[in-house]
Amino acid sequence: MHSVTLISATDFAGWRRAARHCVNMDVAPEHISWRVQGDVGSLFDSNLSSIEPTVESATAFTVPRSFLQLAELVILHRHAARFSVLYRLLWRLQREPQLMTLSVDEDVARANAMKDAVRRDIHKMKAFVRFREAPFTSPPRLIAWFEPQHHIVEAVAPFFMRRFPTLQWSILTPERSVHWDLKELRFGTGANKSEAPADDAAESLWLSYYASIFNPARLKVHTMQAHMPKRYWRNLPEAALIPHLIANATSRTEDMLHRTPAEPRRTRRPTRSSRTPSAAVSSNGDQDLDSLRTAVQGCRDCPLWKNATQAVFGEGRERAKIVFVGEQPGDQEDLAGRPFVGPAGKMLDRALVEAGVDRKLTYVTNAVKHFKFEPRGKRRIHKKPNEMEIAACNQWLQRELLAIKPTLIVALGATGARAVFGRATAIEKNRGRIIPSIEAAGGVHTTDVLVTVHPSYLLRVPPEDKQSAYERFVADLKLAQGYAGKR
Repeated sequence: MHSVTLISATDFAGWRRAARHCVNMDVAPEHISWRVQGDVGSLFDSNLSSIEPTVESATAFTVPRSFLQLAELVILHRHAARFSVLYRLLWRLQREPQLMTLSVDEDVARANAMKDAVRRDIHKMKAFVRFREAPFTSPPRLIAWFEPQHHIVEAVAPFFMRRFPTLQWSILTPERSVHWDLKELRFGTGANKSEAPADDAAESLWLSYYASIFNPARLKVHTMQAHMPKRYWRNLPEAALIPHLIANATSRTEDMLHRTPAEPRRTRRPTRSSRTPSAAVSSNGDQDLDSLRTAVQGCRDCPLWKNATQAVFGEGRERAKIVFVGEQPGDQEDLAGRPFVGPAGKMLDRALVEAGVDRKLTYVTNAVKHFKFEPRGKRRIHKKPNEMEIAACNQWLQRELLAIKPTLIVALGATGARAVFGRATAIEKNRGRIIPSIEAAGGVHTTDVLVTVHPSYLLRVPPEDKQSAYERFVADLKLAQGYAGKR
């Protein structure tokens, strides 16, 4: 008999090296004992010869990709037999190459069952972790308590890092804990539930929201319990509401059925330039930018005004030869009430200087005038406007262009181009050339157009590509300046 000791319960790399070594040594599955470092041994351990998982195999062999994908998940299962099951499959694959296609095989079926259990546990962790703010911490730290069934903490941690990149948080579990400090993920030993906050100031708000979205007419208790098993309830703050909500579901449904129907809300489609307010038109028929700047604050043609601080209108020279059209205001623009004053604006200013363009002689604006965002903790993260929102704001862009009568429009990014042309327009395909107004007849203008990237794109480019991307952007601006200067 041989013994293999892995350094941790999720040591997939160690298991893989040892398994390859054992296959090359022709060690049958029944002659290997797998254990994890720190496990309590048996009375027969002295009769086992140790195999070090760090030994590299001298002879290479291949296995189906489906087996490796299966093994990476099965290794996270809590059952001690997982290592043996996987090695038995690996051993048999050398003799039965099509083994993984036999779903009715006992070993394949058992491994697949383990894989499915791990996947369910991963899904439950993503769905049922509830963060609470730790008291007396500066800066604020969110802490959650969760009790996974399997060894999934390290596998799921990157999900929460991507989801809450700007918040410091910790997830405590009985076996393993993970901490994010805005720079790196750190893993530690297990914790006690008492180390996590019992509640926080935002919990009552969350409970009110949960109760308000509960629809008694669509209640299916068995389905709900299948998706939210009772073993998770003790760590979910909303679980305390569930028995009451279920008990009152029938009476609430009856009340909904007998309630007098409400009149359907009349929706109003966004209108276009035909609906020009008289206050924004001067005596000679031209648009008045100052009046438009005031009028846009009362725009209610899409829901974005509800959460934004204010509408952010364009600014610059009233008879500018070049008009820059971006996507929408960002967080800093929403607070300042001016376009392109945040990080993307600073990038644009730098490029304009290098291209020899005086921003004071141009006009900058956006396709959408209100800031669309999603809250993440105390931050407001930019969210791309949709087609309806772009169409609703299109009338304001038309009026700006009618007032300025520019020689050239520079569409910054896909949303800016979508608003200028009135249709989706590929950026890369159309860069580097002046597009005559005749090609943009379906848009909102009768002006020639130059299409380029949005300056915020340059902030997201990988470091190795930043310089070339920036130089190309500057070249586009030089083309715009040269074209407008000749008109």
